[in-house]
Amino acid sequence: MFRYSLLLAGSLSFACLAVFVCLARPHAESADLLPGPVPAKFKTACLECHDAGIIVQQRLNKAAWTKEMDKMIKWGAVVDPGDRDVFIEYLTTKFPTDKEPYVAPRTAFKKMKHDR
Repeated sequence: MFRYSLLLAGSLSFACLAVFVCLARPHAESADLLPGPVPAKFKTACLECHDAGIIVQQRLNKAAWTKEMDKMIKWGAVVDPGDRDVFIEYLTTKFPTDKEPYVAPRTAFKKMKHDR
């Protein structure tokens, strides 16, 4: 019985920690994407499944963005066929290979140094 209680307490503690970490994790805002009609449709199609952070950290050329867009459409992203090329052009312009690397925001947690 004690072993079961210990296992339950450990599981609950892990679940609470996981929820806390997910809530505390900074997310890239959709504001990092340009305003306007193309990004509005883009946000609808892409942020349905992804956090904006997965997009804004990418630095790809047009061929790679095309491959990613086609893969996402194949996997079920709802993209109007007329918007596909517009989205690819938008991504290629906004997140090109020559743009400075993405720097993720620091979390509130500091790395702990352990003396050995």
